[in-house]
Amino acid sequence: MRGSPLRAIVRLFGYFVLTVPLMPVQGAALALRLPLARRLPNVYHRICCRLFGIEVEVSGEISAVRPTLFVVNHQSYLDVTILSAVVETCFVAKHEVARWPFFGWLAKLQNTVFVARRVSGVTKERDDVARRLAEGNNLVLFAEGTSGEGTRMLPFKRALFSVAEQTVDGQPLVVQPVTIAYTRLDGMPIGRQWRPFFSWYGDMALASHLWCVVGLGRITTALEFHPPVTIAEFGTRKALAEYCEREVARGLAAAHAGRQVPRPPPAGAAGAPSP
Repeated sequence: MRGSPLRAIVRLFGYFVLTVPLMPVQGAALALRLPLARRLPNVYHRICCRLFGIEVEVSGEISAVRPTLFVVNHQSYLDVTILSAVVETCFVAKHEVARWPFFGWLAKLQNTVFVARRVSGVTKERDDVARRLAEGNNLVLFAEGTSGEGTRMLPFKRALFSVAEQTVDGQPLVVQPVTIAYTRLDGMPIGRQWRPFFSWYGDMALASHLWCVVGLGRITTALEFHPPVTIAEFGTRKALAEYCEREVARGLAAAHAGRQVPRPPPAGAAGAPSP
């Protein structure tokens, strides 16, 4: 599978023409705490999806509660653009992202919370997370802690779910599991052998992978929003993490098979039958 170099050049040129002038605008909106700071990334990423030929198919109901913590599997740097095109949100990312050239700046402009991928680190940054939530910002948590190869998920990191223990105005934070899957290229199903062309993981070089991706044709992604819950329905963050992992994995399997899988009641949640 090879992309078109001409298409890649045109798309990257359009991307930088769009992005660079908007960076100071978003920076000023953040500094002045304007509502535009939330809306602009959403509009910007919608345009980026069109520019890069990404079609997003959404299923399920998106939580209307603000703020909501969206717990998502992670396959690619494209995940950020796809999620931001559908919901107004900030992200929880590892500290290393803040030091990335250019993309680290973009992450900061989207009000990203940078955390260490260990229990002590997540606890240390709770104040930053609490501030984002108090301001009414949704958050996206990539619960695997890193991006995977797309066929199977990595285990969700329980420590990261300390974010879900936050309260907002005395109420438990709403948590919604979300599945993202790359399903078709130019209308043809993407099989296991082609997923590395979209998933960025391991020691893959970013520049060469990005060059390949932006030269491809129309990419169809499936974004499934599962029933929202709170940690109060489960009692512990471990039980909440297990529920989210099951739901997201079920959605990923369904997306790859081109079908919807019947969803049982969340074990441990209020109203669910006892085992």
